[in-house]
This record gives sequence, structure tokens and C-alpha cells, in this order.
Amino acid sequence: MFISNAYAQAAGGAQEQLLGFLPIILMFAVLYFLMIRPQMKRAKEQKSMIDALAKGDEVVSAGGIVGRITKVGETYITLEVSQGVEMQVQKSAIQTLLPKGTIKAI
Repeated sequence: MFISNAYAQAAGGAQEQLLGFLPIILMFAVLYFLMIRPQMKRAKEQKSMIDALAKGDEVVSAGGIVGRITKVGETYITLEVSQGVEMQVQKSAIQTLLPKGTIKAI
């Protein structure tokens, strides 16, 4: 008397399940276009810039050191930071390629 009868739901819940996943799919699409895709594009641009480094280019390293490239190796480059002062840094530490003529005092 106190327990009510339990009835099974009708079949056809596949469309309802798909509608339940729709917000998750939309959130992933937004995340991809706003975060993942721009980050991949930036990484690709950084890699192509590092691969194109040549002697005479003026660069800024990750530590903020500004210099002119004097030697380019496989994984290291040599920067002239002042007249007669050279440093070796990893290629991956180069952040920015400066326009020619930016550094005047070297």
C-alpha cells in the first residue's frame, strides 16, 4: 500500500543521450578554437623563426639578452653582446628576432 508501482521508461533514449553530450562537445570546440589552435600556431611560428636564424641577425634571448648572431651551430648560437664579448646560448632560448639595425652600439 505504501510502495508505489515502478514502471520502465519507454525505449528511444539514444537521441536524448546525444543531446546530453552536445554541451560537452560544444565546450571542447570552443576550447580548441580559443586556446589550443592559437598556441599550436604560435609554436609553429617560433620553430620556423629558430630554424631560419642566420649570422648577422639581431635577437633577444629568453633572459632578455640582446645581441647579434656571429656563429650558428646545430643546437647553439654565439651572440655578440658587446664589442669583443661573445656568449653561447641555446637556439631554443631565442625569443624574438629584431629588425636589422636595431642594435647600434655593437
